[in-house]
Amino acid sequence: MKTPRDHGGGLDAAITRYGGTRADWLDLSTGINPVPYPIPTLPADVWTALPDQAAFDRLYGLARRFWNVPPDATIIGACGASALIAALPRMVPTGQVCIPGPTYNEHGAAFRAAGWALGQAPTDAIVAVHPNNPDGLLWTADQLTAPFTIIDESFGDVAPDQSLIALADRPGTVILKSFGKFWGLAGLRLGFAIGDPAIIARLGDILGPWQISGPALSIGAEALADPQWARETRARLTTDAARLDTLLASKGAKIIGGTTLFRLYKVQDAAAAQTRLAQNHVWSRTFPYAPDWLRLGLPAHGRWAQLEQAF
Repeated sequence: MKTPRDHGGGLDAAITRYGGTRADWLDLSTGINPVPYPIPTLPADVWTALPDQAAFDRLYGLARRFWNVPPDATIIGACGASALIAALPRMVPTGQVCIPGPTYNEHGAAFRAAGWALGQAPTDAIVAVHPNNPDGLLWTADQLTAPFTIIDESFGDVAPDQSLIALADRPGTVILKSFGKFWGLAGLRLGFAIGDPAIIARLGDILGPWQISGPALSIGAEALADPQWARETRARLTTDAARLDTLLASKGAKIIGGTTLFRLYKVQDAAAAQTRLAQNHVWSRTFPYAPDWLRLGLPAHGRWAQLEQAF
């Protein structure tokens, strides 16, 4: 049996172990916005017709404007950023890739599966998660000069001023964007690769036609056309992240990193803290390589009292 990779989520296993129903639980193990973009009313044909090119063109045009994509860079969407992460290592000849960590482990798994060697030097390729998961580390352009550079900005929409999207027109460079995190619609499964036209074209050949569903095309376009919601959401996330820091500091935790979608704390015993929270139906994230790290996402409005009482 394949061993599952370490991730947030897994609420079903927590329910099996600690009881309760899904509605009872406050899942803070992921960095998904707990106040998602409101789903608009969808025309019936997004469910019944194959998506047409006009729908893709509309989505990509809005994405280009929202993220200020350089004119010489190309965009492609897929069924979540994870589909793009899995495919990207196969877009160029294999070699040695540097994936500085600890970080999101799907990148390493994808490169290993494609026959790459993982090393400390970015000889042929580098993957930079920006901001990094779980510590929120930010990269600079001068650190990313490998012939094949992947910049994963899945959590980057909380801080657009820190984006490295200006590098998307550089040969061999691809920027990843995830729709599930900032917009809180992880179940929609929508992600984007933006960058070198030659690499994006090869991705298109691998992904094939209709790689985004009709509902995702429509909802994604509506959200990207709504910059006011994005601005208001960033302000709310900043306020809520500060509130979470204050709460955890009062319990003896020390903030050591994160973004406004998730916070990373140093605690005396993360496993014990996770168990205590789970007994009160709050699910958190721990890390096998750091026994004193505890990561928490943000509670939704109306669920803060559950977290406060769980401590």
